[in-house]
Amino acid sequence: MDDPDFLRLAQGTPHLSYDEMVRHPRMAEARKLYVSRFLALYDRDAFMARLLIETGRFLVYHVAVILGAAQDPARRETWLTVGRLKKTMAMFGAATDRHIDQIVGRLCAVGFLTSHAAEQDRRVRILNPTEKMLAHDRAWLAAHYAPLTVVSRFGDYEPVMREDPAYQLGNRKVAVDFLPFSGKLLAVAPELLLFFKHAGGHMVSASLLHAAMATPDTHAAVPYAEIGDRFGISRTHVRTILIEAQDAGLVCLDGRGGHRVQILPALLTSYDRGLAAGMLSHDMVHALATRRCAQGGDQSLPLRRSAIEPDAAFRIRSRSNSAAR
Repeated sequence: MDDPDFLRLAQGTPHLSYDEMVRHPRMAEARKLYVSRFLALYDRDAFMARLLIETGRFLVYHVAVILGAAQDPARRETWLTVGRLKKTMAMFGAATDRHIDQIVGRLCAVGFLTSHAAEQDRRVRILNPTEKMLAHDRAWLAAHYAPLTVVSRFGDYEPVMREDPAYQLGNRKVAVDFLPFSGKLLAVAPELLLFFKHAGGHMVSASLLHAAMATPDTHAAVPYAEIGDRFGISRTHVRTILIEAQDAGLVCLDGRGGHRVQILPALLTSYDRGLAAGMLSHDMVHALATRRCAQGGDQSLPLRRSAIEPDAAFRIRSRSNSAAR
């Protein structure tokens, strides 16, 4: 997390360092809060889980929200077009152009995006996030900023936690500059790629951690079928992910069907590193957005300290699962 270009984006704004977050005495508490809030976004919501469960789908949604907030009708280069979306997505290598077209079509069909001809050039079609999409993004932001309310010493995150729309807009505008670094954030925790390369993998790891943190011996009892039912994936798919995790030394499968899964130290360590990298990015974006507001550069933001823009973007080829389609 010492990339000079990434750190230069902070422009001297106060924020916790990566090491401070990883070593924070309340990191376990922050992890527990994050996992609980994240799972609540998708638990027993088959529609949302299947819509965004696969890495490529989530990234298209995520990038569209950020680029959509930064659009300026007077500046053609800022318009959220399918072409610009594909160009930005190329940084992550997580979806082909054809896949992106399919995802955009699906997001339009379910009311997350609209498409209309640009007034300045009727040949160009511009995408816009709908309130339905923005509402989910606000809830997603609150879940990812929740751990900062535990470890941060620089102020409160009240606007993002109450899902303030004006705050969301201001911070997403700042987040555009952080997109090129999103893939580098997860490089601090390469073990997590095992989960992220699978449809629903993040939900599987979060479910295990959530169950294990409620026990004194880091053993989770979460049947494969139960995880599948909660997030719209098959029991076989869950089992495949966990067998790979066991082979990688992240978990130990002691019981049949997921009735006893031990979380090994390597997974906890990696998860905390990945969480800390995300929190660092969120805190930097928040600090910049808040300063911009204080300097009069963005009147949409309330003068409060909050946070935004996490990411789990990474350069991998996502695997599709028939149960997730």
